[in-house]
Amino acid sequence: MTHPTAERLSALRSRMAATGADLVAIAPGSHMDWLLGFHPHPDERPCLLLASTEGEAFLMPVLNAEGTRADTDIAFHTWSDAEGPEAALKAALKAIGAQGARRVALDETMRADFALLVLGALPGAAHEFTAPTVGALRMVKDTREVAGLKASAALADAAMQAVFAAARPGITEIELAEIAKGHFGANGAKPLFWIVGSGGNGAFPHHQTGARKLQEGDAVVVDIGAVSNGWPSDITRMLAVGHPPEGYEEVHAIVERALRAAMEAARPGAKAHEVDDAARGVITDAGYGEYFVHRTGHGIGIDVHEPPWMTSTSQTVLEEGMSFSIEPGIYLPGRFGIRLEEIVVLRSDGPEILSSLPRDLHVVNG
Repeated sequence: MTHPTAERLSALRSRMAATGADLVAIAPGSHMDWLLGFHPHPDERPCLLLASTEGEAFLMPVLNAEGTRADTDIAFHTWSDAEGPEAALKAALKAIGAQGARRVALDETMRADFALLVLGALPGAAHEFTAPTVGALRMVKDTREVAGLKASAALADAAMQAVFAAARPGITEIELAEIAKGHFGANGAKPLFWIVGSGGNGAFPHHQTGARKLQEGDAVVVDIGAVSNGWPSDITRMLAVGHPPEGYEEVHAIVERALRAAMEAARPGAKAHEVDDAARGVITDAGYGEYFVHRTGHGIGIDVHEPPWMTSTSQTVLEEGMSFSIEPGIYLPGRFGIRLEEIVVLRSDGPEILSSLPRDLHVVNG
């Protein structure tokens, strides 16, 4: 499928006009991937896509120029190691009418020396990050993006089921993680993360998967994800070895209610903090507020973590087409942790869940 480069650059120019940005500077990375469908090799040499309301140009190291030309017809302003990038940058800014830019949006992921190079060429210009421009565009997914996320979610469901099938007393967290990684790899995906937290380790939300062996009575947090055909997945489910620990059923039910409350709050026009408020309210009212130690969710798209953020302070207004996680949790030190996670796409009537895997506790025989 042809990448919608022209449409996205046009949308970016419209956002710039609406927000007052004179220049957007993008380094090789996910913003550039979203706009153009590729990015040149990232290294210490300044390489920037420069966009104004009049057009676009590349500041391009000579070293990358020949290999990149087949990917784009955007004009290159090249520079060599002997020359340095300053003259080429000035020429690029002039070519797109941005040599007098007064408000510059900088890719928040670019190297600091790249950012200082741009600001040095525009003395006195105000600067911001790309949230009002590229960031705002990326938050709303088109049908192509949603299809990619759905396909990746289906693969994650299958990887989780492979973990369930392999779980047993005596297997280590690392060995279970390798089952998930192997399933992803066998299906052409690149594993991104593999959290397996058994017993008390589950009380650490980002537990470093280790050599602990699963034991009878363990509750186990399994949080896995991978990139498949350019699209990430992220899913968390719970399993228990034999009978779950005392108090587990009550806490699982609270987390499930919190997730459902967040789903109800997620509607076009609501603010992101209302999703977090809904989940946190359920958990706090049940007496476990101090044990819910992270945000309720994060956006997902080209990056597995991207805006919008479902935090207690986020004022982002939710829109149809946004995709994000809803993943409340309760973490009881020394006992167990429970996190349930869904990736959703926001529709006009609420969230559509991308996973088809139930959130019920999966019990394996001890």
